[in-house]
Amino acid sequence: MSAPISRQEQHQALQNKADLLRAQASFKEAAGAYLNSILINRNNADTYLGLGICYKNLGKTNKAIEYLEKAALLDPCKFETFYELGICHLKEGTPCCAIKCLIQAIQIEPDNPDAIYQLGLAHEQCDESDMALMIYQKLIENSPSYVNAYIRKSSLFMKMELYKQALSLYLNVLKINQNYTSIYFDIGVCLDKLGKLSDAKRYYRKFLTTQPESENANIAIKRIESLRKIKRTQPKLSLV
Repeated sequence: MSAPISRQEQHQALQNKADLLRAQASFKEAAGAYLNSILINRNNADTYLGLGICYKNLGKTNKAIEYLEKAALLDPCKFETFYELGICHLKEGTPCCAIKCLIQAIQIEPDNPDAIYQLGLAHEQCDESDMALMIYQKLIENSPSYVNAYIRKSSLFMKMELYKQALSLYLNVLKINQNYTSIYFDIGVCLDKLGKLSDAKRYYRKFLTTQPESENANIAIKRIESLRKIKRTQPKLSLV
């Protein structure tokens, strides 16, 4: 006769099942398994963390925050908990809370580029562009192949109409990954604003070739036509 299964073993079995379902992106089923495991053990931080991640992926961000905060109370030293809390607060449009959580995550893992990047996004949501620029620059210095930092910094420079600086960063992205064709449009805009119209037209065309279904495709088409008209109406030089 086999020995009865202990509550700890029951909890672990449900936890393992939930973790597996979550890994398979079956978030609704995983959430149910996590909730059942909580009925057996209400003091396991990993259970609340897993449940929070499931609710985040199900679009129930408020519930995700509720359970992630419980996980943080039970284990205040786990990077993933504070990182996920930061992401959820960004989704909820509460960037000040996101900043606190992401700083906590970075204190646990100081060199994690994803957390540093999300911290920059949080400062952007707070309209603190200077702080975001500093964060992206530091990230570029520490993780020079982290493309998203270049993209966000470039985007901020474009909003500030600093097109020369933005262009330089976009070109660096292509040096890191020449297949990052989605930025061709932005490169075209930068060149356009800097008066380099032939080069701008070339990049608009490259963008249309590689990203024909993009929401910016019609803008690129109209701008190419405008640049053609500009060229046709320019007076021809004649020798005197």
